[in-house]
This record gives sequence, structure tokens and C-alpha cells, in this order.
Amino acid sequence: MEDMVVTTRLGLPDANFWKGKRVLLTGHTGFKGAWLVIWLRKMGAHVFGLSLAPNTTPNLFDLAVIDSICSSFFCDIRDQTKIAKMIDQISPDIVFHLAAQSLVREGYKSPIKTFSTNVMGTAHLLSGLLNVSSVRVAVMVTTDKVYKNNEWDWPYREGDALGGHDPYSASKAASEILIDSYRSSFFENSGVALSSARAGNVIGGGDWSTDRLIPDAVRAWQQGDILNIRRPDATRPWQHVLDPLSGYLKLAERTWECPELAGAYNFGPDSSGSSSVKKVIELARHEYGSGRVYFEAKSEGPHEAELLTLEVAKARNQLQVNPVWALSESVSRTMRWYVEQFDGLDARSLCEADIESFEASGCNI
Repeated sequence: MEDMVVTTRLGLPDANFWKGKRVLLTGHTGFKGAWLVIWLRKMGAHVFGLSLAPNTTPNLFDLAVIDSICSSFFCDIRDQTKIAKMIDQISPDIVFHLAAQSLVREGYKSPIKTFSTNVMGTAHLLSGLLNVSSVRVAVMVTTDKVYKNNEWDWPYREGDALGGHDPYSASKAASEILIDSYRSSFFENSGVALSSARAGNVIGGGDWSTDRLIPDAVRAWQQGDILNIRRPDATRPWQHVLDPLSGYLKLAERTWECPELAGAYNFGPDSSGSSSVKKVIELARHEYGSGRVYFEAKSEGPHEAELLTLEVAKARNQLQVNPVWALSESVSRTMRWYVEQFDGLDARSLCEADIESFEASGCNI
């Protein structure tokens, strides 16, 4: 009985809840999306994925053979007619929206694509859900960068002002306003619990995106190159990918039971868990066992926030969600995943082993 109480307090996903649920997941070919498919299938959900084809080589979707454990459809979220048709055919119970242009520097290069994908893509999905009676819960994943960043020392709360200096951040802030409008105008009256999830910087095995810290480090060190770090003192709320995914799953569970809890939620480490880029890289290099790094003295490139932390009390109090793995554990498991996969171990098996360890760690807290 004591173990059951601890698990409930911590807010780990309930496999019994997910068994047999029809889940629509956009962005299932991405890093976080692939991990979420694996976890949902482990718990017995029927998963349907809508996404563009993977945009990196290698990628977790192919290495873990994700299309063998879900119904996979390639579709551009900007195609409103096709999105509506697919949602109607799938008739999901629960929706997770992860499809996005998710890189800050890419937002500077392609601002129109970034806004059309992140804002209008979200509008297309929400509009398509309005006429599907099976849907009871939708969780729209945005980012911790939706806040108007004043570079102050205290963490941002869900009620703080939204904003965005760069196109990516601005597009996600605009998506938050859009989500809130649809919730107030349409979904509250129809009984659908619509929430947004604002997660901090995520690390974990299987990410090969460009301009992301750990993937850039892995690429450089595997090739024997020097890793150049642009902003070593920049501070972010780092977390292992399983921590926010656990939060998304628990948010869906709780709002299924209590739709009145639907709203915006931050997911990340406690404010004291935010760390500098330099610290994360030093931990990663230690775990990797080698690797050359050059920390640039001046920040190069377009503007990026230097200081960003999140207040996660709402998720802790309303959803009973707490961070499970500390930064050192998160970095250790991430680097171990890459090393073992590079040595020939199966990618999906590595993910499943991390999920099992995460669940065990949560129950032991």
C-alpha cells in the first residue's frame, strides 16, 4: 500500500489508464515523439502518428522501427484539409500535439515556415478536433521559451506575460494564445480538456537534431572534432526526456478525470536544478570519457536568451508530478545511450530499458 501512495504522489503514468486508449500523436517521427510512442505502446495504447518524414540521418524513428509499433501517416500539419480528414478517420480518445519547427536558429533562417507550422499548424489541428466526438483530452506541447524573457533571476510561472524575441519563441507564444482562445471559445463547452505543456530543455538518447547541445557534442566527439560552444554561461532548465513525457501523460490522465484542471503547465526541474551550458557539457564529457571543447568568449550568432528557469509548482500540486532524475543522472543516461547504440545495441531496447529504470526510480523516491 505504501508503494502505491508514493507512485500516486509522484505522478508516474498509470499503465491501466492507457491500455486500449486510441492516441493521436503528431510529430511522432521526432525525438520526443518517438520516445512517447514507445512508452505509450509499452502501456498498451493504440497509437496513431501524424508527421513529416524524419529530417535527420540517423534518427530515432528509423533506428527504433517506430512504424512497426504504431499506425504511421506522413502528413504536413499545414495541410488543413488532410489533417481534418485524418483526425476524422482515426477518431482518437486523446491527442498529443508535438509536431513543430522546434529550433531557435532555424526560426531565424525560415521565419515564415516557423510561424505557419507552429501557429497555423496548431490551428488546423484544433479545428480538426472540433467535430470529432471521440476526443476527450488534448495536450498541446509548446516550450519554456513562450515567456517574455526579462533575464531575471526568478522562475517563470504559467500566468507570466508571454512573448518572444526570436521567431521560434514568438511562434510558440502565439500558439499559447491560440490554444487558450480555442479552449475558452469551443472546447470548454464541448467537454474536451485542452491543455498546453511548456517544457524545459530536453536531453536523452536518440536526438540528432542540429544546433542542440548534446547531439552537437556526440557528433563532434564521435568524429574526433572539437566541440565549439557559443554561449557557455547560458542557463536552462535541463531535464531527461522521460521527465516531461511523464508530465504530459499524467496531465492527460488527470484532465480526463477532472476536465476543470485543463490549462497551461510548466514541466521541468525545480528552479535550483537549472544549470549552465558549460556545466552540462562538462558532465557529458566526463560520462563520454573524452572529447575536446572550445568555450567561446563572446556570444556569436543571433539573439538567444541567457537565463531561463521555470516554476513547476502547479504541475506538482495539481498533477502530483515531480522531477525524477537529477541533472547528473540525466546526462549520464543520455551519454550512455549514445555510446551503447554506437557500439551496436538496439535503439528501441535502450529506450525501453531507460523507461523501466525511470519508472523504478520514481517509485523509490
